[in-house]
This record gives sequence, structure tokens and C-alpha cells, in this order.
Amino acid sequence: MTIRDIARESGYAVSTVSRALNNHPGVSKEAKEKIARIVAAHGFVPNSNATQLKRNRSDEVVLMVKDGTKNLFLASVVEPIQRGVEQAGYQAAAVYLDHGADEVCEAERVLREHKPRGFVFIGGPVENTPERLAHFGVPCVLATAHAKGLRSPNLSTVGVDDAACAARAVEYLCACGHRDIAVIGGNPLRSHTSSERLAGCREALAARGLALRQERIATGDYSCEGGFRAMRELLARDSLPSAVFCMCDSMAIGAIRALCDAGLQVPEDMSVIGIDGIELGRYCVPKLTTIVQPQQEIAEACVELLISILERGAPAEARIVGAELFEGESVRRL
Repeated sequence: MTIRDIARESGYAVSTVSRALNNHPGVSKEAKEKIARIVAAHGFVPNSNATQLKRNRSDEVVLMVKDGTKNLFLASVVEPIQRGVEQAGYQAAAVYLDHGADEVCEAERVLREHKPRGFVFIGGPVENTPERLAHFGVPCVLATAHAKGLRSPNLSTVGVDDAACAARAVEYLCACGHRDIAVIGGNPLRSHTSSERLAGCREALAARGLALRQERIATGDYSCEGGFRAMRELLARDSLPSAVFCMCDSMAIGAIRALCDAGLQVPEDMSVIGIDGIELGRYCVPKLTTIVQPQQEIAEACVELLISILERGAPAEARIVGAELFEGESVRRL
């Protein structure tokens, strides 16, 4: 009898059986007891040579994290993904990259040197990614991003519908009576996430007979500093909008700081809404109104898809998760 035979008889994954046999944390009491009964019934003794070979082979999953030190939402997703990977019986290693780095080139180096079992890309671009990852030969998951119509044999995606989230944020502003709305977007606006959110913003305004004027658009880099600088740019223009939609919470928090420094109050002088639902937004003053991306659900889905491919040969999948409006204190009704 082998570990795979035990897995088949118990109904648990091979990795779960392996963790149970090695008394690894993260295995339920019920699973351990069932596996122990099967082991006792068959007189199974682990092969020490095979165990050593297993330990010498990489069971590493690498997280390629781009802008994770600036974008607070991305940072909040990394830890639960790491925890989920490790609970599934694999090692998790995170590689942090700055804004200008090429995460696919860096992943190719990691693949050559460490031969990991798979990758999770957090915060990387969608453009051309499926084609560039096609030759990797290991499963990859693109977290916090969803590509409509994506078809790639080794790349899954997990994320919200960016256009729908942006539209919901703008619809909320309009429902509160705002008509002159500015946008602080990611730089460049042509990137997948930014362009999808900009499109959703325009569609929501157009549905109400409104248009987004070019002078009402400023860009940042999905950081607090980026939002601060973008808001200062908007403040330097001829007139002020009544509200601003920021494409992420980090930029929204930076924008609020810039408004305060200029002697303006939020939401009395200008309303601010973001997207993400990061914890910091609940503690800033005023409490940030935002479209909440379900961080834990995204992390769990990423791990689930990766492990199902590794252990069961499941096909790649593009999964959309839902988002919810959180009404804070940064938007006022006119």
C-alpha cells in the first residue's frame, strides 16, 4: 500500500494524508483519525527513502507580489494566501517586486533556480500574461485580477469585475446627488485594471446623461502618496468637483490627506469613495466609503484553484468574486 492508496480509500488528498502521517498542523482531528484507522488496518509503514526523496523535491509555491509595500490591499491578501498554501502542505515563499519590475522575467529566474510547484501572481498586469506564462509548465494563478475571456491552460485568475465595481461606486455618488465627479486612476490608465475601472465609471455617468471631462481625471500609482499627489493636481485646476472616485483605497486615503492639508473638509467640501475595503479605511477620519473586495474569499479561491490543479489536474479557471458597498463617512448627500 502507498500514500496514494490511503488517499483513495480515505477520500482525502495525498497532501492531507502526508501531513497527517507526519503530524503536520492544519489537519482536522476527524481526518487524522480516519487516516490512522486505514493505516492500522493495512499495517502501512512509510518508506523512509521515499519520504526523504519527497523532502528533497521542491514543494514550494512562490508568490510574486508587485507593489505589495505600497498597495495596502495587495499586502492584505498576501498573508492569507501564504497561510492557505502552507495549510495545504506546501511551502510558501513571497518575492516582493517594485512597480517597474517585470514579474514574469523574475518568475522565470525563480523557476530555473528553485523549480517551484506553482506561482501566485499578486498585483501583476493581465496584459500578455497568459502568453508569457504558457511555457512555464507549472500552474499559475493571477490574484486580484480578472481577465474576461481569458483562456490559458496553466493560468487561473481570481478577482472582482473591475468595471462593475467602479460603476457601483459612481452610481452611489450619483444617488447621493453628485453630478460633478472627478476620478483618480491608476497610472497608466491603459493598464487592464485601470482601463476597466475607467470604463465602468464612464458607463455609469453616461447612463445618467453625464460625461467625465478630461480635466476631472488625475493619476497615481495605487499608493497613498500617489493619491495625495493626484488630489493636489486636481486642486490646482480651475474648479473643484463635489466628489472624487479613487480606484483604490490607498489613493483615497492619500487624497483625503491632501484635501485636509489644503484646508478642505471631507465630505463637507468634497466627497471621496474608493475600492478595496482595506482595514485602514475603517480607522481613518472620516471613515472611508468604499467598494469592498472580499480579501479572504480571494485568497481562499487562489489557493483552492492552485491546489486543485496540482493534486487533481483540474483545468484553469477564471473566477469572479463579488464586492459590496461599505457606507462610511466620506460621502455626503447633497
